[in-house]
Amino acid sequence: MRETALTRLVGVRHPIVQTGMGWVAGPRLVAATANAGALGILASATMTPGRLRAAVREARARTDAPFGVNLRADAADAGERVRILVEEGVRVASFALAPSRELIGELKEAGVVVMPTVGARRHAEKVAAWGADAVLVQGAEGGGHTGEVATSVLLPQVVDAVRIPVVAAGGFFDGRGLVAALAYGAAGVAMGTRFLLTSDSTVPEAVKARYLAAAVGDVTVTRAVDGLPHRMLRSDLVDALERAGRGRALLRAVRHASGLRRLSGLTWRRMIRDGLALKHGKDLSWSQVLLAANTPMLLKSALVDGRTDLGVMASGQVAGVIGDLPSCAELVERIISEADATLERLRAVR
Repeated sequence: MRETALTRLVGVRHPIVQTGMGWVAGPRLVAATANAGALGILASATMTPGRLRAAVREARARTDAPFGVNLRADAADAGERVRILVEEGVRVASFALAPSRELIGELKEAGVVVMPTVGARRHAEKVAAWGADAVLVQGAEGGGHTGEVATSVLLPQVVDAVRIPVVAAGGFFDGRGLVAALAYGAAGVAMGTRFLLTSDSTVPEAVKARYLAAAVGDVTVTRAVDGLPHRMLRSDLVDALERAGRGRALLRAVRHASGLRRLSGLTWRRMIRDGLALKHGKDLSWSQVLLAANTPMLLKSALVDGRTDLGVMASGQVAGVIGDLPSCAELVERIISEADATLERLRAVR
């Protein structure tokens, strides 16, 4: 059970992926995941190219195991970031938006495994036709930007549509879920919130306590942050954003865009170019594009600075059923043991 098409493709021991969560999936968490035998994914969207290279090297200093980096395919400097991955010997490149055929080809030529994230069958078919090595399929239960189709409905559609390894995301947190995903035909599972809630995560302890205290009904989907469906913990700030008028929201977005520019090292010109790419790819209004600048800074306020009154807490629905903070090693070992025990029970039923 432990060896699947995913483990063979990327060279890890267990068919488990830690997703590239912004401000959360840094070198410490990624290396701890890799050392536990799973695939850690470094989040790089808010990093400058120089910081990305340094983060990759820091992760490499902490682990000899394979790991990946999540990239923005629509970023103006995507080509430069791809070169950094190739030069630093990163094993996997993951993408939240579908990379171009050319970008996939460049990575594959260099021996980097390409694994885009998709939320629809047609998107999986497209990236598979372009040469992607695997695809991560996120159902509506997943945290952050999400779709409307549940994992249990979306996953079998994609498994039936493509002939590359499929990784299931959205709603997974234990060994029973891993077995269920494998039964659907997936090659593994990906988890974000479950890895955020580990002792290796750098998220402030008070913020982790907010997640642990949440019930399933406390995890909501809102468009108030950036105009797109975004799953997060319900909070006073989310309520205020939903009540705020468009003018106040836009003023807030301008301030946060300025803060993001300082943190990321991006020029206004490059941010505008990235915004144009986002607008085209998602058919958004300019107001929505500007509001999208809220997201990285609001996430940073909560997940880095610990200011849940000023920030938002992206979350999968599984936050409502998670009650502890194991290390990554303990978590992965537990999931594999639970999966083995589940399979034994199923065999006994026969």
